[in-house]
Amino acid sequence: MELRKRAFGLAIGLFWGLVILLGTWFLLLRGSPGEIFSKASSFYIGYSYSWGGAVIGFFYGFVTGFIAGVFIAWLYDVFCNMLYKNKPSA
Repeated sequence: MELRKRAFGLAIGLFWGLVILLGTWFLLLRGSPGEIFSKASSFYIGYSYSWGGAVIGFFYGFVTGFIAGVFIAWLYDVFCNMLYKNKPSA
């Protein structure tokens, strides 16, 4: 069975974008930036601990999650083809 790379990438991208968005909003409501999200601005250019920064973080998270999801699906397909190439399907 092959994974659909774009669909898997979209699912992971949406998930990771929402983690960044909702995580930032949660910390804004709590009033503290938190250790992990304060470091996100070092690799997400334009991301900041703010309401607008959370939206920018969503887009960065979506793109990086999409790329990671496509790569994971591709890697899954490669390993399945290597391991189960000559086996009959059930």
